[in-house]
Amino acid sequence: MFTASWCVHLLKRTRTVSLNLNSSHCFSTQTLSTQCQLSSALPYLKLLNSKLSGFMRGGLVEEAENLFDEMPDRNVVTWNTMINGYFKNGQKEKAFGLLGSIPNPDIYTYNTMISGLVQSGDLFGARKVFDKMDSRDVVTWNSIIAGYVHKGMVDEAMQLFHEMPGMRGRDTVSWIVMVSGLAKEGRLVEAHELYEQMPLKDSHASNSMIAAYIRIGELGRAENLFHKAEQKDYDSWRQLINGLVTFGRLRDALSLYLEAPEKCHTTWNLLLLKLMENGAPKPVHALLEKLPYGDIVSWTNIIVGYFRAGEVGAAVSLFYSMRSLDVTLCNVMICGLGENDLKEEGVKLFMMMKESELSPDKATFTSILTICSELPALCLGEQVCAQSIKTALNHTIEVCNAMITMYARCGNMTSALRCFSSMPTHNVISWNSIISGFSHHGLGPQALEMFEEMRFSDVKPNELTFIAVLSACSHAGLVEKGKYYFDYMKDECFLQPTAGHYTCIVDLFGRFGLIDEAMSFIDQMRADGLEVPVSVWGAILGACRVHRNVEVGAVAAENVLAIEPNRSGTYMILAEIYASVGRLNEVERVLTRMKKNGVKKQPGCSWIEMNDGGSVFLSGDKSHLEFDRIVEPLEV
Repeated sequence: MFTASWCVHLLKRTRTVSLNLNSSHCFSTQTLSTQCQLSSALPYLKLLNSKLSGFMRGGLVEEAENLFDEMPDRNVVTWNTMINGYFKNGQKEKAFGLLGSIPNPDIYTYNTMISGLVQSGDLFGARKVFDKMDSRDVVTWNSIIAGYVHKGMVDEAMQLFHEMPGMRGRDTVSWIVMVSGLAKEGRLVEAHELYEQMPLKDSHASNSMIAAYIRIGELGRAENLFHKAEQKDYDSWRQLINGLVTFGRLRDALSLYLEAPEKCHTTWNLLLLKLMENGAPKPVHALLEKLPYGDIVSWTNIIVGYFRAGEVGAAVSLFYSMRSLDVTLCNVMICGLGENDLKEEGVKLFMMMKESELSPDKATFTSILTICSELPALCLGEQVCAQSIKTALNHTIEVCNAMITMYARCGNMTSALRCFSSMPTHNVISWNSIISGFSHHGLGPQALEMFEEMRFSDVKPNELTFIAVLSACSHAGLVEKGKYYFDYMKDECFLQPTAGHYTCIVDLFGRFGLIDEAMSFIDQMRADGLEVPVSVWGAILGACRVHRNVEVGAVAAENVLAIEPNRSGTYMILAEIYASVGRLNEVERVLTRMKKNGVKKQPGCSWIEMNDGGSVFLSGDKSHLEFDRIVEPLEV
């Protein structure tokens, strides 16, 4: 195989031989030299031009320049290759500099210049080259017109389109560019008129019109155009089906999908999702069983539909009946099980993934860490964290956030803070997780310190941030700080307080016996147009129990029971308030009312995590197999 350097050497040698021949044979030797160069140089020149193009495609501009400088002969292809290469590598100035050195530029040279300038965003420079050209072909016109369309300068493009030399001077691309440009700008009347004038209505032009009509909600016109179109391609069918789905005409979309010569799996899965959103998943499941278009994404969507409908058993049954699984499907199952109080089953599925060939991804770790934080199961969570480190997924912000939440909810704030501090970047979820963790464990000053750090970062706090901040103030008894942050949220961050924020501030005032101020905040909440939720009345009720405020406590209890009449804790707290001030008749009345309404006191519950699993204990329950051994130390 001939190398580039060898070719250059051969060309140089051919030139040297021709120049050193005897002058007495000048005519014959010059003729011989010319013939030698024509017969030997041109094939090698083609090879060198190809090498030059390869360098430019690979971004090796310096190597291309070195080869170009060494070439003893060049043709117009050589120069054009260099200009095109400069543009592709973002060196517009060098392309311009080379243009003035070309001995015999051709129309392809100028087309390359115009195309490169348009793609680099220099439409002014492209127009200057266009205006200086003595002759232009359809590629020249199309390039400059497309440049104007891309910039949104449709009027200028239209003017050039009409200046093109007659109908024969335009090709299909010329029409498509203009029709698409007008349609994209919403000038559908002009686009449609131009579309009707097209000698050959290409599918690209039809698709542009269909997409534009769908975009403005003219679905009927899109349908008419689709059915009249002389040419339809894959995108034609896909666009109209997606449009029908978007506007809720699911039966028509399904019918058209069945007619389509080629089936788009993405469109099919979108259609399935919309069908499930508009009805129960079982009929959609039955449809998928009958039709041969399903893939693993389709079946995953059916399982998602079952979970959303609360039909967890059907989702589990379908999952275990599938012949092949992928990571996404397993992630859907783990997340769905965790959200439907089947967290232990989610953990088992995660273990099954570890034993199979499926490698957990960041969504897997995020879901299983969330489950660990809700159980809570610190030991398992630490094992999951270790595995995420082995797979290098602990560096992703989603997994880090889940790790912080898991450690915080399981009581290990040291590890939560270590994880937070090791993150290269934080988002609002990261900050909320660490602030909420400190707040949840009664570490108010640390929570507020983290919030102050957040204020100096690039991340803006959201509603959840202030829930954590106000909770921290409540736990730490920082009444004035709580007022300040509540006003800061409204006045500086422009966040409208929600029921959760009012609950925190009412709880803050209530803890320190400021019942009247707490009630004034309830009045402010009503003035803001918010309905007072049971959580706010519950906070007032709890404060009244601590500070023995019978009158307000009774009002709070009645408001709670009006919303949740079967809440046993409310009856018990109200009875306790009456008992604390010796109003035993009222205690009896509350307990009688509770019994009459069929409300029973819920037993207390606790659990403990051990090496081989966890155990749950209910108040008064002696059914645990190890009960006698467990209570033995208490009897000593």
